[in-house]
Amino acid sequence: MAGIEQLVQELDRSYADLQARLADPAVYNDHREAADIGRRLKELEAAHRLARDWSLARADLAAAKADPELASMAAELESEVTRLEEELKLALVERDPADAKDVIVEVRQGVGGDEAAIWAGDVFRMLTRYAERRGFKTEILSANESETGGYKEVVFAVKGDGAYSVFKYEGGTHRVQRVPETESQGRIHTSTATVAVMPEVEEVEVELDENDLKIDVYRSTGPGGQSVNTTDSAVRITHVPTGLVVAMQDEKSQLQNKQKALRVLRARLYELEREKQQAELSATRKSQIGSGERAEKIRTYNYPENRLTDHRIKLTAHRLDQVLDGDLAEFTDAIQAEDRRLSLEAAGA
Repeated sequence: MAGIEQLVQELDRSYADLQARLADPAVYNDHREAADIGRRLKELEAAHRLARDWSLARADLAAAKADPELASMAAELESEVTRLEEELKLALVERDPADAKDVIVEVRQGVGGDEAAIWAGDVFRMLTRYAERRGFKTEILSANESETGGYKEVVFAVKGDGAYSVFKYEGGTHRVQRVPETESQGRIHTSTATVAVMPEVEEVEVELDENDLKIDVYRSTGPGGQSVNTTDSAVRITHVPTGLVVAMQDEKSQLQNKQKALRVLRARLYELEREKQQAELSATRKSQIGSGERAEKIRTYNYPENRLTDHRIKLTAHRLDQVLDGDLAEFTDAIQAEDRRLSLEAAGA
């Protein structure tokens, strides 16, 4: 990594340049560019504040070294400069531009039949409780309930600053080992639920051409196929160029279902583009910490042993009941720390 002084100078220049551009009327009137610059300014805010604190601490240290009366403060100031330097290096590691975004989460039953649907419901509850613990808001977008309990699929949004930086580590296959309630012999079954986590994007970030959309309306149905309303309020949108299909039927209004479907479609298209970009980078650190793809087994939840194991960082905890109640912070913190370590390594810090 380049010298810290050079990094601070570059950071100051970038921050001032972005502020000047945002004040330019031509940029201000271009909603897409203004939103992009606003996001980049927000991303640099923490690093810019640390850089200012580092410069002040370094000036204080120089003054303390030059003045015999202040010499006793030098050691303390030196450790403060070192601490700020380390924090600044971490803050300047290239961040995932989606980290600050809200997210759309899709939970689906995997292998294991009815038990997998029940497990998908448990995973959904765990994630929504975790969101609440972190002060985020959740909103169910669609839910396809299983007749025996749980969900075949449930899609929900998580809103809050930095939601994606937390929830992106939940993407993948969640495997459970337990005795189902319907199992009379007491045998342990293995079932799975898959989780997909996508950044929610604004309309200006993913523009949808109406000519690329095939929109079908139909009557919504409940379990067993019975019609649950008498109007064609359910909406199915097909994005013709990619073949992506999103269907919504939970709202009574066709317009509301269409708006929700477009939100999910934008998120899926944005994620598709991100996956393409990451595939082009042969050795991204994300692939080391976990790709977030549904097929990747990220955790095993073992009921008989009250145990949860995260396979990506080899972390095990024997407090499954608390984790299922949304106490996932220990795992997020550990994965984020490993991600930062790999980032610094890659940046040559």
